Amino acid sequence: MSDAKLRELERRWRETGAEEDRLAWLVASERAGESVPVAILGCLHANLEALTAVWADMLSQGVGRAVCLGDLVGYGPNPLEVVDQVRRRCEWSLLGNHDEALLLGARNFGLNSRRAIEWTRTRLAPRFWSRRTVRERWAYLETLSLQRAIGEDLFVHGSPRDPTIEYIQREDIFNGNLEKFEEIFAAPFERFLFVAHSHMPSLIQRDLTYLTPSDLGGSYEHQGQQQVIVNVGSVGQPRDRDPRACYLIQRGPRLEWRRVAYDVETTARKIEALPELSDALAQRLREGI
Repeated sequence: MSDAKLRELERRWRETGAEEDRLAWLVASERAGESVPVAILGCLHANLEALTAVWADMLSQGVGRAVCLGDLVGYGPNPLEVVDQVRRRCEWSLLGNHDEALLLGARNFGLNSRRAIEWTRTRLAPRFWSRRTVRERWAYLETLSLQRAIGEDLFVHGSPRDPTIEYIQREDIFNGNLEKFEEIFAAPFERFLFVAHSHMPSLIQRDLTYLTPSDLGGSYEHQGQQQVIVNVGSVGQPRDRDPRACYLIQRGPRLEWRRVAYDVETTARKIEALPELSDALAQRLREGI
């Protein structure tokens, strides 16, 4: 297929935003051998407004592919809608600790987190009389994998050592937890280890230099053979004192963190309207903590 035809398919998708146009462009690009950028999302936490804004931002950046590092549910007021959108729009998703808690029980969760999971289960778990769509949605969650290896890169929610539970944080470096990082860098990846879980967008180099997107000017270009740990941030509950949704675009060796404003107040008010969800979860969204 000619380059002009590819650009025409891309232009049509950007104009319409239609799913069929997005898929037509992706299929044509892959057949032509083009490197197609991918959006890496994480920690959506049932925040429909944030996710909707991210889809729109992806469209503006010409990014039609998306994958998810888990935590589709928990904390937020729209688990059903978010799970359905991830099923439809993401090529795959991993299992996060909140997804796992939904399926197996919220052990070692704080009160607000546990109550959110218990309420989410009433919204999603199938019953004897449930329709097929309800059962299929639950079955999708049950099939989420713990990690993915693609080329030189590894994708996991938390850490290769404990995929759903372990955090990789700046404090680990300050506390001199060198053995932990030796084991993490021994995992099967040669270039990027993509994680979420902590909700803190960041990059950790092999020499344990810790950098934020601000330190990097919002982007990073991989060079040489160095392994790098990359936290993609959180779409649905950012915790770096910036309430805007955060996700990452990968274009081969180049990474770009994207911050996207969304209607935080609408999501917060939905949370406050649900007695099962703590008002503190709404305030966290407003403050980005």
